[in-house]
Amino acid sequence: MKVNIQSVNFNIDKGLIDFTQNKADNLEKYYDKIIGIDAYLKLQNTSEKENKIAELRLLIPGDEFIVKKQCKSFEEAVDTAIESLKRQLRKKKEKQRTHQV
Repeated sequence: MKVNIQSVNFNIDKGLIDFTQNKADNLEKYYDKIIGIDAYLKLQNTSEKENKIAELRLLIPGDEFIVKKQCKSFEEAVDTAIESLKRQLRKKKEKQRTHQV
């Protein structure tokens, strides 16, 4: 699976790239036909503490899921976005199972 990570308004470090890559790779346990993920990590220039945004676009054959989460840290934002994608993939798989029966 191809994971494309882009940072907006900040310079990304290797640790955050590895963290995002590992979390994304774990999604293959839930759905084996994933084509790729586009991850956009953005730093908003505001005075709020929750100014880090992770926007993930998951590509699967015939569909795509887009999740956007805003948190205090990029790790937390990526983690909650991945959890949301897991739920969506489980729902997609359940729908496929019910249609096949």
